[in-house]
Amino acid sequence: MVMANPSLLLESIFIIFLLPCLSSSCPEYQKQALLQFKSSIVAIHSSFDTLDSWNSSTSSCCLWDMVTCSSPSNSNSSVVIELHLSYLFAQFMPSNLLAPLFFIRSLRVLHLSWNSIYGQIPALGLGNLSNLVHLDLSGNMFNGSIPLQLFQLKYLQYLDLGSNKLQGGLSPKVGSLQDLRMLNLSSNRLSGELPEEIGNLTKLQQLSLWRNKFLNGIPSSISYLRELEELDLGNNSLSMEIPSDIGNLSNLSSLILGKNKLTGGIPASMQKLNKLNLLDLEGNLLTGEIPFWLFDFKDLQHLYLEGNNLSWNNNMKIVPKCRLFGLSLRSCGLQGDIPEWISTQTTLSFLDLSMNQLHGPFPQWLAEFHFLSFIILSHNKLSGYLPTALFRPSHLYILALSHNNFSGELPKNIGDAKFLSILMLDRNNFFGPIPQSISQNSNLQILDLSHNRLSNNIFPNFDHQGNLLYADFSSNRFSGEVPTTFPPDIETLALGGNKFSGALPLNLKKLRNLEHLELQDNNISGELPNSLLQISHLRVLNLRNNSLQGSIPKTLSNLQNLQILDLSSNNLIGEIPIEFVNNLKRMIEAPPNWTSQTSGFAAAIAFSSKNFITDFPVNELIVNWKKSKQGLSSHNIDMYFLLDLSNNQLSREIPASLGALKALKMLNLSFNKLSGKIPARLSDLQNLEGLDLSHNKLSGPIPTAFTKLQQLTTLDVSNNKLTGRIPVGGQMNTMADPNFYANNSGLCGFQIRVPCPEDLPPAPKLQEHDNKEEPWILPEAVGIGYPIGFLLTIGIIFLAGYFNLSSPSNSRCRRRQVNRLIGNGFDQNSPSLLHKLFLSR
Repeated sequence: MVMANPSLLLESIFIIFLLPCLSSSCPEYQKQALLQFKSSIVAIHSSFDTLDSWNSSTSSCCLWDMVTCSSPSNSNSSVVIELHLSYLFAQFMPSNLLAPLFFIRSLRVLHLSWNSIYGQIPALGLGNLSNLVHLDLSGNMFNGSIPLQLFQLKYLQYLDLGSNKLQGGLSPKVGSLQDLRMLNLSSNRLSGELPEEIGNLTKLQQLSLWRNKFLNGIPSSISYLRELEELDLGNNSLSMEIPSDIGNLSNLSSLILGKNKLTGGIPASMQKLNKLNLLDLEGNLLTGEIPFWLFDFKDLQHLYLEGNNLSWNNNMKIVPKCRLFGLSLRSCGLQGDIPEWISTQTTLSFLDLSMNQLHGPFPQWLAEFHFLSFIILSHNKLSGYLPTALFRPSHLYILALSHNNFSGELPKNIGDAKFLSILMLDRNNFFGPIPQSISQNSNLQILDLSHNRLSNNIFPNFDHQGNLLYADFSSNRFSGEVPTTFPPDIETLALGGNKFSGALPLNLKKLRNLEHLELQDNNISGELPNSLLQISHLRVLNLRNNSLQGSIPKTLSNLQNLQILDLSSNNLIGEIPIEFVNNLKRMIEAPPNWTSQTSGFAAAIAFSSKNFITDFPVNELIVNWKKSKQGLSSHNIDMYFLLDLSNNQLSREIPASLGALKALKMLNLSFNKLSGKIPARLSDLQNLEGLDLSHNKLSGPIPTAFTKLQQLTTLDVSNNKLTGRIPVGGQMNTMADPNFYANNSGLCGFQIRVPCPEDLPPAPKLQEHDNKEEPWILPEAVGIGYPIGFLLTIGIIFLAGYFNLSSPSNSRCRRRQVNRLIGNGFDQNSPSLLHKLFLSR
C-alpha cells in the first residue's frame, strides 16, 4: 500500500476550497465603488498605502484586504457583505468621502471606527444600506445630530456611535430598532431627556450612554429591558431617584450610574440583581444608610459608592459573601479603625477609604495583601509608623496616604516596591531623611512628600529614574544647596518652603523638560543665572521671598512658555527691561488662541482602567492673587497668567511694552521705586483681573483708557503721587474703595468722595451796576435826616436831665454846655464832645 504524500494532500484540499472563490467575483459596480473610495483618500493624502491590495488588476474585490464577500443563493456571483475599515488612517478626513460605500447595498457589517472622520453622519447614504446588521462609527469626530434614517435600519443589531461629537437629543424613534442588541452612544454631547421608547428595545443586552449631558430622570420603561446585561448611564446630569423596579433587570452584571445627580436611597429591589458583578453609584446625591445586603452578592467584584451622602453603620457586622477586586467607600462616614471585615477580601486590587474619620494604625494585615495595587487612605486621622511589609516586593502601584497623622521615619525599604508609580505621603508628620533606596524605583512617576518634617542636606540621586515626572518636597526642613539630582525629563519640581541656601545651581539647565519650578520661601541668594533661562519649557517659575540680587536679566524673554512668574520679595534692582516681554509668547497671546498640550504629568495623574478612573489631587500653587494668598489648581494651570515683581527695589518707569502681555490676569508691581506716569498701554491687557501699582513714586493721572479693562476687579494705586480725576466708566465705576487710592493727594473723583475742581459750583458774583457813579447819601436823605437827628438829640438830653438828681447849680452849668454844643452845630468833633458830656454825669 502506497502512502499519500501529506503535502500534496494539503495542496489538493486548498485548491478545492479556493476554486469557488476564484470562480466568483464581486459585482463590477461594487468593485468600482471601493476603488473610488480609495482614490478619494489618496487625493487627500497621496502617501496613503494601507489599501494597496485594492487595485483594478485584481479580478475580484472579494480577494482584497478588509473585504468579506458572500454568495447569495441561486447565484454564482459574490457580493460584498462586510467592510472592516477601522484604524484605516489617522489624519483628518471629511465624511463625504464615504459616499461611494453607500452604493454597496448588500453590506451587512460596516466598521469605520477610529478614523478621524469629521462632519455630519451621512444620513441618506446610511439609510440606503437597508441590510445593515452591524454599524460601528465610534472614535471619530462626527458632529451634528443622530440622523433619523439610522432608526429605519430594521435589521440593525449592533450600533456604536461612541466617542464622537454628536449633539442634540435621542429621538423617540430609537424604539423602532427592536432587534438591537448593543447600543453605544457614550462620550458625545447628547442632551435632553431619555425617551420612554427606549423600553421598546427588549432584546438589548448592552446600553452605554456614558459621558453625555442627558438630564432629568431615568425612564421607568428601562425596567422592561429584561435581557440587559450591561447598563452604563454614568457621567451625565440625570436626577431624581433610581427607578424602584430596577431590580427587574435580573440579568444585569454591570450597573454604572455614577457621576450624576441622582437622589434618594439605594432601592431595595436591587437585592434581586443576583448576577451583579460591578456596581458603580459614585458621585451622586444619594442618601441613607449603605445596605448590608450589597455584600451578599456572590458574584460582586467591584463596588464604588464614594462621593454621596450615604452613611455607614459602624455598628453593623458584615460577613461578606463576595470576593471584591475593587472597593471604594470614600466619604461614606466610616469611623474608628479600618473595618476588620476588609481583611477577608484578600483578592482586593483597589481600595479607597479616603475622606472618612478613620483612625488608628495602618493594619499589618492590609500591608500583607499580595494583590493590592491601589491603596488610597488619604484625608483620615490614621497614625503611627508605616509597616515595612507594605513595601516588600508586591504589586503596589499607587499608595496615597496624604492628610493623616502618620509619623516616624520613612521605611528604609521603600524602594523595594518596584512597581510603585504614585507615592503621596504629604501632610503627615514624617521626619528624618528620605531613604536612599527610593531612587532605585525606576517606575516612580509621582512623588509627593511635602508638608512633613523631613530634613537632611543630602538628597537621593533620582538621576536615573527616567519616569519621574512630578516631585514635591516643599514645606519641609531640607537645607544646603538646591538639589539637581533629578532626571532630565522631570516636569514639576517643588522645593519651596525649606531652608535651601546659596546661589541657584548652574546645572539646573539639564532639567530640559521642566515646566513647573517652585523655589519660593528659601534663603537663595545671588543673581538669576542665565542657565536657568535656558529651560525653554518652563511655564511656572516661583522664586518669591528669597534673597536674590542684581537686575532682571533681559534673557528672561527666552522663556517663551512662561505664564506664571513670581520674583516678588527679593532684592532685585534696576529697571524692568523693555526686552523682557518681547518673546513671552504664552503671555502675549490671549488664552483662546493658545493650544494647550497635555503634559506627561497630567497623563500620569489620571489613571484609567476598565472599571474606574481616579484623578489624584496635587498641591496647589500658592501666589498673591488679588491682594491675598490663594492656591491655583495644578489641574487648571492653563487658566492662570501672572507676573509678580512686587517688594523689590526696581526703579525708573514702567515699560509700556508690558501692555503686550494680553493674556495676563494679574500684574503686581507694588512696593518698588517705580516713577513716571502709568503707561496708557496697560489698558490693552484685556484679560487683566487685578493690577497693583501701590507704594511706588508714580505721578500724573490714572489713564482714562483703564475703562476698557472689562475684567478688572481689583486696582490698587495707593501711596503714589498721582493727580487728576479717577477715570469713570466700565469697571472703574466699581473700584470704589478709597483705601486703594489713599495717599495720592492730587486724586479726585466719586470713588474717593473727593470732588474735582471742575465739579464744584461757581462762586456767587456781585450785582453789576451802571457805569454812572451814584452818591453814597442822597440829598433828600440829608434834608430829612438833619431835623430828625436834632430832635432825637434834644430828647436824649432831656431824658438825661429828667432823671438827673444833681443840684440846680450843676444843672445850670450843664445847660450852658449844651447850649454851647448846639450853637456850634454838629461838626467833626461833635461826637467826641457829646461823648464827654455823658461821661461827665
